[in-house]
Amino acid sequence: MLKFSDRAYFLPSSPIRKLAPYADAAKAAGTHVYHLNIGQPDIPTPPAFFDAFTKADVKVLAYSPSAGTTGLRTQIANYYDRLGYSLDVDQILVTTGASEAISFIVAAICNPGEEIIVPEPFYANYHAFAVASGAEVRTVSSTIESNFALPPIEAFEKQIHAKTRAIMICNPGNPTGVLYPREALQQLVQLAVKHDLFLIADEVYREFVYDGAEHHSVLGVPGSESHVIVVDSISKRFSACGARIGCIISRNQDLLDVAMKMAQARLCPPAFGQIGAEAVYQLPQSFYDEVVAEYKTRRDLVKSAIGKIDGAMCPEINGAFYAMVRLPVDNTEHFCQWLLEDFTYEGATVMMAPGAGFYATPGKGLDEVRIAYVLNQEDLAAAMECLNQGLAAYQNRAVTSGR
Repeated sequence: MLKFSDRAYFLPSSPIRKLAPYADAAKAAGTHVYHLNIGQPDIPTPPAFFDAFTKADVKVLAYSPSAGTTGLRTQIANYYDRLGYSLDVDQILVTTGASEAISFIVAAICNPGEEIIVPEPFYANYHAFAVASGAEVRTVSSTIESNFALPPIEAFEKQIHAKTRAIMICNPGNPTGVLYPREALQQLVQLAVKHDLFLIADEVYREFVYDGAEHHSVLGVPGSESHVIVVDSISKRFSACGARIGCIISRNQDLLDVAMKMAQARLCPPAFGQIGAEAVYQLPQSFYDEVVAEYKTRRDLVKSAIGKIDGAMCPEINGAFYAMVRLPVDNTEHFCQWLLEDFTYEGATVMMAPGAGFYATPGKGLDEVRIAYVLNQEDLAAAMECLNQGLAAYQNRAVTSGR
């Protein structure tokens, strides 16, 4: 019998996409599916992204530099300069999305069997990236009752041992929408320095913060230079998920040198994506202000709708465009599948990401779902009403069947 590697079998399925066949079947049967499962914004990609293509004088679509074009890296550096974080162009390595950035980083810092500490719930693909590199994820749990606040620094320190190589966070958080305060970031940096670890910060949702809150990057924490690695992307910030342009940012030249070897092996990031990205990084602050205002309205809509459902719980959401919500069901994976297979309301149903897939600890998140509020307000309101009706029907089904 032909065999595959152990890591192929241990790779976890994506909780975001694993129910896609059921959604496809529902659509084929004529049901409209409201997609709250995936962080695919419906806000139009800025015209500047596409205009850059038409203005580009490209006769041959050639390989770009492995680290990314100088023009794009310059605009990324300028963007960070406007945020108050001074970077050299050579401290930026362009990648094929944030996914490749994280894969490069994990492969660069971890030998097989070594570990990265991550607060859970976490972006599910972190686990997949680790497994693909032979590394492992060790978790520190946060709870919906505490609004998924960063666990105490002592909880992180208890997990550190000889095989620990890094701590990884997402700020603002996917899937939770939590925004970590400056003091928590300072503590994490101090812990990383104390134990000679890397601190990897996924900051792709940096611009999306609400209620007067302010995002603080680990790049601004004194003493972080050798230890901090930032992951960034244009996918969510500019509604350009398909462009596949991300980057690694670090002041640790040795880390960048290792990542460059991997970048050279995969040749280059997408050429057209870089052309568009260079343009959108030059957009004015007004662009971000309008997008954040729209997401805040959507967030408020979701919080209000969940608050009206008996037995449901929505934590505080200060950033990103996700809510990790508790629902009054025992198993949200079964419920989410049932919504797609057996339920419609006014010709529609809802697709969400079951919460357990965002935890590594068995048994956690079974009554939670991640909601991505990436639909326009009318569709989002309809989706939340559909969810409300679906929960009522699901609970009535359990009662009438004696379950």
